[in-house]
Amino acid sequence: MLSYDEVTGSGKNRICFSEVEIEKATRYAAEDADATWLLHEKLLPLVQQQGLDRLLFELEMPLMEILTRMEQHGVLLDTGFLGQLSGEFGSQMELLEQQIHQLAQGPFNLNSPKQLEEVLFERLGLKAGKKTKGKTGRSTDNEVLSGLAEEHEIARLLLEYRALTKLKSTYADALTKLTDAAGRVHTSYNQAVTATGRLSSSDPNLQNIPIRTSEGRRIREAFIAPPGYVILAADYSQIELRVLAHLSADPVFCDAFSRDEDIHTRTASEVFGLFPEMVTSEMRRQAKTINFGIIYGQGAFSLAKQLGVARNVAEKFIAAYKERHSGAIAYLESCIKQAQEQGSVTTILGRTLPISDIHSSNGNLRSYAERNAINYPIQGSAADIIKQAMIGVDRAVRDAGLTSRLIMQVHDELVFEVPQAELEQMQLLVNREMTRAVALQVPLKVDMQHGRTWSEAH
Repeated sequence: MLSYDEVTGSGKNRICFSEVEIEKATRYAAEDADATWLLHEKLLPLVQQQGLDRLLFELEMPLMEILTRMEQHGVLLDTGFLGQLSGEFGSQMELLEQQIHQLAQGPFNLNSPKQLEEVLFERLGLKAGKKTKGKTGRSTDNEVLSGLAEEHEIARLLLEYRALTKLKSTYADALTKLTDAAGRVHTSYNQAVTATGRLSSSDPNLQNIPIRTSEGRRIREAFIAPPGYVILAADYSQIELRVLAHLSADPVFCDAFSRDEDIHTRTASEVFGLFPEMVTSEMRRQAKTINFGIIYGQGAFSLAKQLGVARNVAEKFIAAYKERHSGAIAYLESCIKQAQEQGSVTTILGRTLPISDIHSSNGNLRSYAERNAINYPIQGSAADIIKQAMIGVDRAVRDAGLTSRLIMQVHDELVFEVPQAELEQMQLLVNREMTRAVALQVPLKVDMQHGRTWSEAH
């Protein structure tokens, strides 16, 4: 028998392996290395043929080292606060359950689709929507409940109950179990999972923490800085619309961003025919929906539903938008044409994004593919930019000899753990590197805040 320190030269944790086990491990390691080399020999020429070698070696490979350090360092959590939050969510769920049972005229299992179907559509006589996937019953999913919420209070309470259940189980309870001895949680970042090239996060997923509700935002309070440090969050402002302005050279978008105007306020001003000073917060919200909805292929029916307006009103919004932003619309149409001709679209840094089903005889599949042809170049380019920014920031931090650490990437946002003494220097450094990551026709803008917790840094 050979001990662990005899094999590795380390005197820690003496673990004994048999010679047979060592031989098996050696053979496996050799086979693994050989398979990797064979893949390299096969795939590298294909990468070079498609002109993707620069993207691979200058973006994705350097990024891998940064992601490894992020994963190993982890993010510090306040597990005591998470436990307290779990208890609060549990109490709220119990109260909601009582209210739901009262409205349902009797108790039932809220987590049973069959019992919920009986309560909603038979006992209470609510109008049933779509069928379940198996076509054996009436659906009680969140989309159906959202539609019923205007008709009956029970649907709204059920949505609240489900949201709290997910927050409690997925975050308040699960995150605590995933921390190491130092109280840090270590996610895994994936570079080759999403179709657009965006990073994804798993085990646990730290990119999907809800922020639209007050309860969801409280989860971020558990992400804390160690003593003497602060959390610094830097978020690209309206990155996808800036990318669209650059790719399309739309004069209205380019003018608005060059003047540092609020793009949603300007859109509202144009759509509603008002001076910017007269635009209300509700008008701005509608304009934001229009900006993102139309550029991603949303039709009048869907837009009307999302805005809560009549379909003919949504049609007028779309017509006015297309007239004002003819440059952007022409670019989006060219993306569909490129997908039809080449079977793929490309991003700012030349990433190739395949568009399957673009010639499908199935209308639904073809429409979905056309929306992806519009969506992918914009989201993929935004992903290219923030990846480039991560490399620039990492290099600059190291060159400056700082000890600040990049600890999370959440779509368009970078989150840092910064010693208080380095905060001012890091703010300047991060802003500089993120705004010059990729040269666009319009300026990149970064919103930056800091605090003791991730929540305070928003």
